[in-house]
Amino acid sequence: MKKILSVIVVYILASCFVNAQHYEEKLNAQKLLNAYSAISNLYVDETNSTKITEDAINGMLEKLDPHSSYTNAEETRRMNEPLEANFDGIGIQFNMLTDTLYVVQVISGGPSEKVGLIAGDRIITVDDTLIAGVKMNNTDVMKRIRGKKGTEVRIKVKRGASPSLLEFKIIRDKIPVHSMEAVYMSDKKTGYMRLNRFAASTIEEFEKAFIKLKKEGMENLILDLQGNGGGYLNTAFILSDEFLDKDKLIVYTEGNRQPRWNANATEKGVFEKGKLIILVDESSASASEIVSGAVQDWDRGIIVGRRTFGKGLVQRPVTLPDSSMIRLTVARYYTPSGRNIQRPYEKGNIEAYNNNMADRYNKGELMSADSIHFPDSLKYNTLTSKRTVYGGGGIMPDVFIPVDSTRYTEYHSKLIRYGVMNRVAMNYMDKNRAGLTKIYSKIKIYKKKFAVTDSLLQELLAMAEEEKIEFNEEQFNKSKELISLQLKALIAQNLFDMSEYFQIINEKNDSYLEALRIINDNERYNAILRGGS
Repeated sequence: MKKILSVIVVYILASCFVNAQHYEEKLNAQKLLNAYSAISNLYVDETNSTKITEDAINGMLEKLDPHSSYTNAEETRRMNEPLEANFDGIGIQFNMLTDTLYVVQVISGGPSEKVGLIAGDRIITVDDTLIAGVKMNNTDVMKRIRGKKGTEVRIKVKRGASPSLLEFKIIRDKIPVHSMEAVYMSDKKTGYMRLNRFAASTIEEFEKAFIKLKKEGMENLILDLQGNGGGYLNTAFILSDEFLDKDKLIVYTEGNRQPRWNANATEKGVFEKGKLIILVDESSASASEIVSGAVQDWDRGIIVGRRTFGKGLVQRPVTLPDSSMIRLTVARYYTPSGRNIQRPYEKGNIEAYNNNMADRYNKGELMSADSIHFPDSLKYNTLTSKRTVYGGGGIMPDVFIPVDSTRYTEYHSKLIRYGVMNRVAMNYMDKNRAGLTKIYSKIKIYKKKFAVTDSLLQELLAMAEEEKIEFNEEQFNKSKELISLQLKALIAQNLFDMSEYFQIINEKNDSYLEALRIINDNERYNAILRGGS
């Protein structure tokens, strides 16, 4: 009898708690409605009810976490375009946070990438019109940035903590949507794939690329996710499945009001046995981190590069009656070993969160792995070899590759930002396409024999002068080798395709070159997977 009474008391107390919680929620909802009604009916000046509602939603979301966001109906439609279909524009994905346009991802092969815009840049002006700090909505911003192919737009950008603005001149173009931007054989046994985002077509593209490389003799694979800011998470699950044995956990999600959900590998994986290396850097995020985290935790392959971005929050789209949308964070995702790789954030302090990359640079993290310190509470073990890995701020690679800052200068940066490099390459192709096509019928011949001449460099300097870029001889000489390499790669892209561009540019990509050395050294490859170096 006492046991029955105890159960009844617990049930009554639980019911009271639930009812009290429900009452509080109703009270708060009524408070919001009363506030809206008071502003709409009593405020001294005329009000815009739509703007009041949207500002209220944005205000609530900004206090939660850095990735919950609101978009109106038009913004929602356009936001999905980079993952779904071709369109005209400058080629970026962005978020409006605290009245500032943050570049989330630069679409590979698009006009913005060609002039050097990068993820994390904040666009301040568009054609001399201030768009930052003026409460301009996404639709108005997009109207200024979007435009017909061939038209020009000038933007000024704040990058990192620098007080000065960088100016870019961008020629709008048709934005490509292919996610697999480079596929080729690095050597007789090693295939290379570069994936720039996780889109609707990614798996189909991967399967076609895989078949192509297998026919060419691929036994090992380098998967390049450098700069890949993510995309569809389901695509990341399916891609991970290609590398893992049946029933192995890929990732799991869990939230305060979301029960644990597991994504497990099936029996369909096409590359479960060969050597695998994944390249990552500080811009590899979200879906990229799911794939690299799963591969690392199961000791399936080796991660090479620098610590990834650290986005481990799961957003659920909530469509509102007018087709606008809230992307609400509902859970965290965890790698198979239990790591949550979301980097820390202070609620409501989005500015500090978005300056994380500058903080990493200032602390020397991009130059040295020794500057990265993880507490013991974030220490985990891989599931096969029991190697030590860390959570709480991105995927730390098995092999760290520092940024090579020795060749980069402000003069070189301006040549890219003002579009000079790209225009010189295009002008050269326009004048010499017929002859180049005849001489360089294959990329192997081009790689071996083509060289950037002094006259081409002089043409570049002359165009830079026309753009009022002040010549700096010391900086030019410091960056000359890099400038020549990039010109050669851009000409190869125009002559062949993006795969050929990366065949050239990867000749000086330290992460790629180290991956090739490791993958061709059985002893070292296996030692790393056992926890050695």
